[in-house]
Amino acid sequence: MVELPDKSASFVEWYLAVVEAANLSDKRYGVKGMNVWTPYGLKARRNLDRVLVREIEATGSEAVEFPALIPATEFAKEKEHIKGFDAQVFWVTRGGLSELDVPLVLRPTSETAIYPIFALWVRSHRDLPLNVYQIVNTFRYETKTTRPFVRVREIHFFEEHTCQADEARATERVASNLEAFRRMAAAFALPYIAVRRPEWDKFAGAHYSIAFDLPLAGARTLQVGSVHHYRDNFAVPYGIRYEAPDGSVRVVHQTTFGLSERLLGAIVGVHGDAKGVVFPTEAAPYEVVVVPVTTAAAAEKVGAAAQHVAETLKAAGRRVVLDAGEERPGAKYYRWELAGVPLRIEVGARELETDRWTSVDRLGRKEPVGRATLAADVAARLVAFDRELARRAEAALAASFAPAATLADLHGSRQVRLVGWCGAEACGHAIEQAIDGALLGTPEGPLPFPVVAPASCVACGKTLGVRLAIAGQPM
Repeated sequence: MVELPDKSASFVEWYLAVVEAANLSDKRYGVKGMNVWTPYGLKARRNLDRVLVREIEATGSEAVEFPALIPATEFAKEKEHIKGFDAQVFWVTRGGLSELDVPLVLRPTSETAIYPIFALWVRSHRDLPLNVYQIVNTFRYETKTTRPFVRVREIHFFEEHTCQADEARATERVASNLEAFRRMAAAFALPYIAVRRPEWDKFAGAHYSIAFDLPLAGARTLQVGSVHHYRDNFAVPYGIRYEAPDGSVRVVHQTTFGLSERLLGAIVGVHGDAKGVVFPTEAAPYEVVVVPVTTAAAAEKVGAAAQHVAETLKAAGRRVVLDAGEERPGAKYYRWELAGVPLRIEVGARELETDRWTSVDRLGRKEPVGRATLAADVAARLVAFDRELARRAEAALAASFAPAATLADLHGSRQVRLVGWCGAEACGHAIEQAIDGALLGTPEGPLPFPVVAPASCVACGKTLGVRLAIAGQPM
């Protein structure tokens, strides 16, 4: 048995131990921050991707795939973009034994790879809107301490890029992305706060950025994704123009929507407990584990019954694993709880004498499931499990926030803080210094728990233009 650190007292140590013990990732590859996806972790990642694809394609977006290498000449066209990324890029300067005439950037994100082609694809108003996405690996020279899924140098990345006819339609696309992410997060029982970043912390080249933040432990927060409105900041340097119905030539307005493998880190961090990972059903590599509880007298019958249970659930479309190994049942229970499987079905001699099997969900709730109604009962149990997982996560989210009336309240904070902010950058930086973290920004829409509107700026005391803001310590 693996003894895990205490989550509330040592979150980072707990997180690293859980990822390793559950065999979600192998960090022993020869390049720091470029981890190996294990079979179990890759199953979870593919389930995440399936949900992302389902929800973004429901909005009319189509899949594309662009090359990973970007010519330096294209990368240089957007100066603000380079200013934001030049310290993070990997450069390719040789091809075999020859120096390249034009150095290449290994994509940190794909604006400068995609937009020269958008300039060829978009010619007329009939080509709009253009909404496409790709799921690819991006590369950033992360100089901070790397952690699986959360801070890595090779990032499994979902990114949508769009071209719209004007600013209003681009704003509508941002709203569509916010709703798509709401559905994605709900599938993983992940509560979050949509936060409009302050000017100094928005994405390089963006008109504004809205990030999806969730609290993890104490004042720690994790950004799992973001949506950016670019106006024409990229379209102008890349020449993405179209002929309008009146014959005039106009510049498109653009948006992006990005998510990464941090979603998996968020699932581990938010739902995990003293026993290990807790997977919501949609993300779980296996939704159900079937464990035969054998005795010498009934070993053959129990084994056959367990096989039948697994086959029945597989036929119903469930992701199932049958653990027929030689370990004792208790050891199997422990191992699959560590791995976060939502539901365990126990098949033993006692169950053979009834019309029911014993099921135990990952939250420890035991309930029988009928033999004749197995598929329907398991489906209902998984729905109930996800509902309770979401309820617990929402309660934990609300408990993670606390108001702060003064800068002194932020020192050594053990919660994410709600503060009044006048909007001045100097006050924003004073808040960041006090909490030893970041002013994440202002909530985009109402918070999912009651909040008293601030009366004054926590830094300068001004009441004019004060707005609610969130401060924390990004992980």
